[in-house]
Amino acid sequence: MGANPEVIEGPLTREALGERYRELCADPRFANLPGKIELDLWGRMLMSPASTYHGILQSRLVQRLLALEGQSIVEAAISTSLGVLVADVAWASGDFMRRHGTETPLAEAPELCIEVASPSNSLKELHEKMEAYVAAGALEAWIVFPQSKRIEHFGAGGPLSQSRFALETGSLFD
Repeated sequence: MGANPEVIEGPLTREALGERYRELCADPRFANLPGKIELDLWGRMLMSPASTYHGILQSRLVQRLLALEGQSIVEAAISTSLGVLVADVAWASGDFMRRHGTETPLAEAPELCIEVASPSNSLKELHEKMEAYVAAGALEAWIVFPQSKRIEHFGAGGPLSQSRFALETGSLFD
């Protein structure tokens, strides 16, 4: 029996997911959705609404990242083994930016990818995202927990006791 054009019969390739994501970004019907869009391996849209405090934390993280030379990216779409994931905040070195510029989605994860936890997230999902970002090239991935006012750091070997990125995060939650 041949391919069925009516349904997706298997996970999409990174290239196909990237093309689908670029089409969504260009489609005016999706321009003003109140949340970020991610695509799973089957090309299904996953949406996460964000609170005002979530946005404030993203902004504060970007401000802290100014201490590093490079580029901060808010809502960084990244092609990963789980699909196209969108890091709430990412930091990329100048070298990374020269290699990738403004490609959408990024074919490789920037050096630092940060997720701000939302009530709709599960811990399992967040840990899977950390693994996916690191597997896609990130040196570190962080989970910022707004309610408990803490940050978990992850690297290639899993959880880290501290970050290699020397950022002042003490007043992040004020």
